[in-house]
Amino acid sequence: MAPKVSCIGYGPGFVIVRTKGVVLLGLASNNKLWSFKSNINEICVNGTNEMIGVRAFGILMAYLLSCVCVFCCLDVKKADAKTQAQKAAKALKSGAPAFKKSKKIRTKVTFHRPRTLKKERNPKYPRISATPRNKLDHYQILKYPLTTESAMKKIEDNNTLVFIVDIRADKKKIKDAVKKMYDIQTKKVNTLIRPDGTKKAYVRLTPDYDALDVANKIGII
Repeated sequence: MAPKVSCIGYGPGFVIVRTKGVVLLGLASNNKLWSFKSNINEICVNGTNEMIGVRAFGILMAYLLSCVCVFCCLDVKKADAKTQAQKAAKALKSGAPAFKKSKKIRTKVTFHRPRTLKKERNPKYPRISATPRNKLDHYQILKYPLTTESAMKKIEDNNTLVFIVDIRADKKKIKDAVKKMYDIQTKKVNTLIRPDGTKKAYVRLTPDYDALDVANKIGII
C-alpha cells in the first residue's frame, strides 16, 4: 500500500509534502529531497547522513518564504483584472443575483405571524383620578429656619441664613426655593446632614442683601 502524501505548500521550483510524519522538501534546481525530522538539527539530504546546520536551515526557510510571497503577489497582480472580468461576464450570462440571500435561523418548532399593527393609545377614561403634583415644591424644601446661637452668629458675621431643608433637596433646588420664597439672591449654598438625619443648609446671600434685614422680614429675630 502506497504511503499517504499530503501537500503542505508549493512555490517556484519547490514543493513541501508530508508523509509518515516526516516533512519533505523537494527542490527542482538540484533534484534533492530534504527531510525535516523532529529535531531541527537533523536535516538529511536524500535520506543520507549529510547534515546542515541550524543557520543554513534558517537561511533556506527564509528564502523559501520570500519566494512564496513574491510568487503569490505576482500571481494575484497578473490574474486580478482578468479573473474579475471573467467572473463578471459569467455572472452576467448566468443571471446570478448580486447578493446571496441569507437563510433565517429558526430556534423554535412553531411558526407565528409577526404583530405588525401598533395603534396609538386612546384611553376611554384616565387611569389616575388626580393629576400628579410636584411633591418637592419650595414649601416642602424649606422646612423652617434655625434660630440657634450658631445660626445667629452666621447671620451677623457671614451674611448667611441657616435652614432645615428636605433630605431630598439638592443645592440648586434650595437656591431656587429661597429665590421663590423670599425673593433674594444667594451666592453660595452649603449643606450637611445632621446626626438626627435632617439636612441643614447654609445659604450665603449676595452683598446686595443683608442677612439681618432678611431675618427680620422672615421673623427669625
